[in-house]
Amino acid sequence: MTVTETRPQTPAAPELTHREILEILVGLLAALFTAMLSSTIVSNALPTIIASLEGSQTQYTWVLTASLLATTVSTPIWGKLADLISKKLLVQLAISLFVVGSALAGMAHNVPFLIGARVLQGLAMGGLMALAQAIIGAAIPPRDRGRYSGYMGAVMAVATVSGPLIGGVIVDTSWLGWRWCFYVCVPLAVISLVVLQKYLHLPVFKREVKLDYLGAILIAGAASLPLIWVTFAGHDFAWVSWESALFVGGTVVLGLLAVLVENRAAEPLVPLKVVRERTTALAIVASLAVGVALFGSALFLGQYFQVARGYSPTEAGLLTIPMMLGSFLGSVGSGQLISRFGKWKRYLVAGGILLVGGLVVLGTIDHTTPYWYVGLGMLAMGLGMGMTMQNLVLAVQNTVDVSQIGASSATVSFFRSLGGAVGVSALGAVLAARVKDLIVAGVLAGPGGAEAARRLNEGGSTSLLDVGHLPPQLAALVRQSYGDATGRIFLIAAACAVVSLVAVLFIKEVPLRRTVAKVDD
Repeated sequence: MTVTETRPQTPAAPELTHREILEILVGLLAALFTAMLSSTIVSNALPTIIASLEGSQTQYTWVLTASLLATTVSTPIWGKLADLISKKLLVQLAISLFVVGSALAGMAHNVPFLIGARVLQGLAMGGLMALAQAIIGAAIPPRDRGRYSGYMGAVMAVATVSGPLIGGVIVDTSWLGWRWCFYVCVPLAVISLVVLQKYLHLPVFKREVKLDYLGAILIAGAASLPLIWVTFAGHDFAWVSWESALFVGGTVVLGLLAVLVENRAAEPLVPLKVVRERTTALAIVASLAVGVALFGSALFLGQYFQVARGYSPTEAGLLTIPMMLGSFLGSVGSGQLISRFGKWKRYLVAGGILLVGGLVVLGTIDHTTPYWYVGLGMLAMGLGMGMTMQNLVLAVQNTVDVSQIGASSATVSFFRSLGGAVGVSALGAVLAARVKDLIVAGVLAGPGGAEAARRLNEGGSTSLLDVGHLPPQLAALVRQSYGDATGRIFLIAAACAVVSLVAVLFIKEVPLRRTVAKVDD
């Protein structure tokens, strides 16, 4: 005899009108825009910031990595809380935390303090990313969600375009200074708070709050150890050493313990029943690889244009427009087509192919590559980014009930952020090591080479990022080294994107349902 297990379904909430959805999205996307703007402003202005604070290439990487790490470890917690308590309260809390982190970052007078403030910003961004997906999932049926997810992708693209431009103008304007790259986000966040207070009204399905504290600690540890390892390996100790073995072994042990705890927890942060489903499992693999390829490579484009090619921060922001334009077109275009025809896998496959192609093109650049060629690679990478990120979340949300929408959405975002954090840290380490090898090993053994070697050996790449204040001969050597080393990190990212494409090919397309709640199996 076959026994069929049944589970209580979430009571269907009244469907929201198009106007009500747009009112919610105004405040939600305003908050998301603020968070994305803070990341893009920093990524382009960071060479100037690190030079002003007398930081190194390792610290440059950690300013980016600290924020991504905090986003990663906090995302599943925010997502789980979104299934248990008011999403409105949580998103307001995340925005308030973001305001505090931004204000502290603007007051930083050394790199460690800046990294600490970026951790606060990252915690808030983890909440905003998870809650934005959860709120959209709780308010809009999957069949219509592609259209509104396209709006989210468009906002992310606009923030990514305007961020480098605003950051460049701020850095290049002497009476403002780089600190306003952080202060400018504060009023925007306050405005989003007011809008959300007025328009965001979602039903709260009251459940007993049982937060999995042990699981949170284990997941945070398992996510943090590999980032710390790739940051210090090759510099403070060898890649193959007992220290590396401790980091890798610790990651494996904490990961296994996290799986055991999550499997037995009453309210797991990462619901393993959802993760075991084919669509979710493959989407997680794809998101992990996309995170490495995307965040790990795209964040170094600003450094490439400024350090290797000698452009100002404003010019560097303008030069990245092809990637942002591609992201805008890919996100909005695929979202509209998915809502119209109900098919979504074809856009994931096309996005994966474009992402691989764009990264391969960028993997061949050096310090003399013509801009049209670099722009072609950025355009293809942007199209792939826009067609994959939101649609992977959509595919997972379509398989779960609204009562699990927060945890399931946060799970995909968690692995994407984890991939991005590992990518930034690992590719930053690869870039720093390659630059050092190109200078010290004699590739640039002409005039100025000895001075570059001395600076590298004294403190990593300390002060070499401040190319404008280096002697002309040394500056030329540093620019050539960074330009020739950058292609390698894009090739590594392309290999990760291939993994994402393979995972997408094996995802089974399930028709998008027209109800928010999952009323049948």
